[in-house]
Amino acid sequence: MKKIAKSKKGKKTKLAVLVILLVLIIFVVVVMAINSKKPDRIIISNLDSNAKGAAFIRVNQILVEQIYENWLPNDLFWPTVLLDNMPNFQIGQLEVVRYNARVLRDNLSRLRTTDKLDPSAERAFTALSNDPYKWWFPSAESKWKMASEKIDAFYQNLLSGKSFFYPRADNLAELLNQYASLMGGVNTRLINAPRDISKTVNVDEEKNNTKGSKMVDIDIPWYRIDDNFYYAQGVGYALYESFKAIRVDFIDVLKDKNSVKLVDKIIENLSRCYFEPLIVFNGDPDSIFANHSLNLSGVFNDARQKINSLIVSLKQG
Repeated sequence: MKKIAKSKKGKKTKLAVLVILLVLIIFVVVVMAINSKKPDRIIISNLDSNAKGAAFIRVNQILVEQIYENWLPNDLFWPTVLLDNMPNFQIGQLEVVRYNARVLRDNLSRLRTTDKLDPSAERAFTALSNDPYKWWFPSAESKWKMASEKIDAFYQNLLSGKSFFYPRADNLAELLNQYASLMGGVNTRLINAPRDISKTVNVDEEKNNTKGSKMVDIDIPWYRIDDNFYYAQGVGYALYESFKAIRVDFIDVLKDKNSVKLVDKIIENLSRCYFEPLIVFNGDPDSIFANHSLNLSGVFNDARQKINSLIVSLKQG
């Protein structure tokens, strides 16, 4: 009888352990699935058509709100600390917002570069410059929230005439130059992913080097491939939303330069960056598996070339 009782007790203990493990696994899967969801497309309505810059400011405010509501790169606790796709996506999104905030502070909100900086734009940029991996003193989330509040303050001042937004061709060209620079770095990460490439030309070598191009080794670990992929997708997502706002706020300039269709093509290219492979493959050219980094690089680089064409168009009289 004692043996039977012990056996039953052992079975109950094992069953309880299995139930706990099952619940724990379900909890982890659900939490990680919820936190791996990409943000939805931004839809803005009820904008004041008389306030130039309203679309650009509101889009950036929403982009900041998206990241501070569920910021993952600085997580220290299990299980979200195990995620790497969405944290890299959010870092890419943050990069674009930082570029937008800097050009807003330095160019878009000032008639001349010698004019005083707009206080709200300056504080928003300063808040966004915080270390994105800081968990405390101050946390990244607290700084992103502060940035959102300052962007909203700028928006309210814009509506009341206390702040200004100058949608000129030279200001747009400066913003696009920043985008092109960022996209160049992102594209380099993507095109260096294929396993059949072990060396590439050093693009940072001196231009007056007459001894020929210097080759550098490429060694991107397999576990970094998807990090670069999702970082690029985050950049592409934020650029897509930014260009939709640019099309609204700079429409007069774009019409004057006959560049509306070019912007539409850029938006179309960037929209194609928003896809979700089940697994990010890094297949060789002769493999049956896709190379998602190169697939993304293709549409990404096409958008970048069109941005360079748009810059030339804006600078021409």
